[in-house]
Amino acid sequence: MSFRMFTPLVACSALFLAGHMAQAQTKVAVISLQKALGDTAEIKKAEAEMQATLGPRYAQADKLNQEIAEISRKLQTDASLTQQAQFDLNAEGKRKQTELTRLQEDLQADAQSIQKSVLARSTERMQAVVKKLAEDKGLDLVVDTQVALFFKPAMDLTADATAAYDKAYPVAPAAPGAPGAPPKK
Repeated sequence: MSFRMFTPLVACSALFLAGHMAQAQTKVAVISLQKALGDTAEIKKAEAEMQATLGPRYAQADKLNQEIAEISRKLQTDASLTQQAQFDLNAEGKRKQTELTRLQEDLQADAQSIQKSVLARSTERMQAVVKKLAEDKGLDLVVDTQVALFFKPAMDLTADATAAYDKAYPVAPAAPGAPGAPPKK
């Protein structure tokens, strides 16, 4: 008879425990992955290096733009130009415009290639950092702020993720005179 009373007691206990476990709250946090990545020392260094590497070519493009504008200004305002001089200026302007277009296309392709490789590596690393951060904080779910309709600022892990990333993947300072290094004083 005691066994018959014990079975309902075990069943009630199991239901009570299951109900209690179902009521356990899920711990959720949010992160702006884009901001967290953009604020890392690695990304900032990569941006500075990219600007230093591509900077001279950007300057060359600016110079070509100025030369094209000067040619256009001469053609529009200098009434003393002969037909041959106008023809020569038009040809030079077209040549410079073609050179500028090619330079801009190459610059864009190179910049996209650099950004893509840096972001691919950094995003993979950031995901590992966020996973470890979530495990350390006992979180069940981390959602990007772009998909969250509402969240309390206390739930935001963005700054923590950036700090953890910089700690996990420290960036060596650039050598003086190297691209992206601060100028010597």
